[in-house]
Amino acid sequence: MKKTWLIVMTASLGLLVFTSIAQEQGKKEVMKTQETAPAQPEKKVEKTSEEWKAILTPEQYRVLRQAGTEPANSPVYKQFKEQGGGTYYCAGCNAELFSSKHKFDSHCGWPSFYDASDNKNVVLRDDLSHGMIRTEVLCGKCDGHLGHLFKGEGFDTPKDQRYCINGVTLLFVPEGGKKPEPKK
Repeated sequence: MKKTWLIVMTASLGLLVFTSIAQEQGKKEVMKTQETAPAQPEKKVEKTSEEWKAILTPEQYRVLRQAGTEPANSPVYKQFKEQGGGTYYCAGCNAELFSSKHKFDSHCGWPSFYDASDNKNVVLRDDLSHGMIRTEVLCGKCDGHLGHLFKGEGFDTPKDQRYCINGVTLLFVPEGGKKPEPKK
């Protein structure tokens, strides 16, 4: 009995510490916003772990490259809710992913979209981790973990699905933002 209690208490303490660290990291994060739409990657983006770490924040790396999840209702989510019209790109490789036209408030604590703006840049994969059956959403250009897709939840949207996306994986360009110069 004592041994079981000790195991439960140790596991609970570990979870509490992990949650506190994730929440602290989430408090420091903001969704990057820029006025100019980034140039789109023309082919698959492949980098070493060191190269990813050099261009991503620690939280972005944890989520995009290690399939992590940012804390619910973080400052990034509050920022997302306040953003107007625009386009969302991958924070790792700049691929266009979502449009504010497909954005809705699902009250889940993470950015939600009912469709992708550029479906060739969004890849879906079965995710059987954590004892659940889910659909993982990945960036089609850099294989970065974005979040999960849930279907059949009954939201009043044109499609009965919710892309539940980690806000730290996104780069926002407000509507009217300049398009990148074409490559010559």
